[in-house]
Amino acid sequence: MNNSHFDKIKNGEGFIAALDQSGGSTPKALADYGVPEDSYSNEDEMFDLVHQMRTRLITSPSFNADQILGVILFEQTMDREIEGKYTADYLSDKGIVPFLKVDKGLAEQETGVQLMKPIHDLDDTLSRANERNIFGTKMRSVIHEPNTIGIKAVVEQQFEIGKQILDYDLVPIIEPEVNIHSKDKEKSEEILKDEILKQLNELREDQNVMLKLSIPTKANTYKELIDHPRVLRVVALSGGYSRDEANEKLKENHGLIASFSRALIADLNANQSEEEFNASLKSAVDSIHDASVNKK
Repeated sequence: MNNSHFDKIKNGEGFIAALDQSGGSTPKALADYGVPEDSYSNEDEMFDLVHQMRTRLITSPSFNADQILGVILFEQTMDREIEGKYTADYLSDKGIVPFLKVDKGLAEQETGVQLMKPIHDLDDTLSRANERNIFGTKMRSVIHEPNTIGIKAVVEQQFEIGKQILDYDLVPIIEPEVNIHSKDKEKSEEILKDEILKQLNELREDQNVMLKLSIPTKANTYKELIDHPRVLRVVALSGGYSRDEANEKLKENHGLIASFSRALIADLNANQSEEEFNASLKSAVDSIHDASVNKK
């Protein structure tokens, strides 16, 4: 494992950018960026366009290691190059830690939750992640209701696969998202915290994970997780909140930093000049960094 990456993620001031939209969410991400569906005629062209978007973002001077600790990549992005280097190597050379999204999407809702679909080729993906100098991984489940059986199943699945990831000397980001629009969100978060603590307490001293969680309804709900010796860092997803709303909620939670996707790139557009694009990105990066670092 890269010790400088480990230290940056554990102790660095900043946030993690989530640039891991997968095949299903790519058309919307491109449309939001000002590239309509009639701009491409097949999936290959679509992925070329989204890589151009990500390349523009990552190579921007506003996308800097002083404020951005790491980036979560989509699998295709890991296998593509930016300025003649594999994406993860380009990021590392820029001082930013590369992560990889490894899940295959969500199963149908059952017992108030959506587990992850099976990840049949995980060993192969993790081997490639090692070859591509990836530091860690990310995988997402979703909790819709405060159903203890469902939430327990989500957390157990996450940690079971997390241990497989740890065997490849990669740091798993465990992401059991609580739907921000769900009823009894606060109750779901209490059950989730307890189930995560049970799993963390069973990890060996050489096993460290990260957590990616919805910003809690009750500020500092996750303080016990943030302070846990097996937790490298706890990051928050924007989950559908606007950037301003997510930032305000984030500021109330000590030790919690952002890992935003839509809230980061919402104001960027393919038709912006380089000057406009870089200024717009700088504004977003500055505000998210400020919310991650400066707490109320």
